[in-house]
Amino acid sequence: MLGKTNTFWGVSVLTNKVTITPSLQDYLEAILNLSEDSKKVRITDIATELDVAKSSVHQAVTQLEKAKLVVHERYGPLELTDKGRKEALKVRDKHDILVKFFTQVLGVDYKTADNDACLIEHVISQITIEKLTKFFEDYIK
Repeated sequence: MLGKTNTFWGVSVLTNKVTITPSLQDYLEAILNLSEDSKKVRITDIATELDVAKSSVHQAVTQLEKAKLVVHERYGPLELTDKGRKEALKVRDKHDILVKFFTQVLGVDYKTADNDACLIEHVISQITIEKLTKFFEDYIK
């Protein structure tokens, strides 16, 4: 059973000694996005989506399984657990608000905004993302 989840500089640390690094957050986000496009997500799909080797995906999935964020049967598809889906949604929500802010408020082109959001989403504090979200909502009214 997992212990309490803490957050430090935007990176979740699970007390069962599995640290959810920015890289693992990227895997969660990719799995979430792929699962919405097609119900079955395979190692190959993730490798293609993230442009990484299948061996890297296997290593990441092993860590995500230890953290009980994904369920994966050997040679079969994998699925996010409820906890994994929640974590993935948090990362994607941060990404989305950052991209919107950069493109719609600052006028940054989409490609640059998307790349910057990928970097920032892992380290931005919860309070900052909440204030940014509030600012953006007021801005678009």
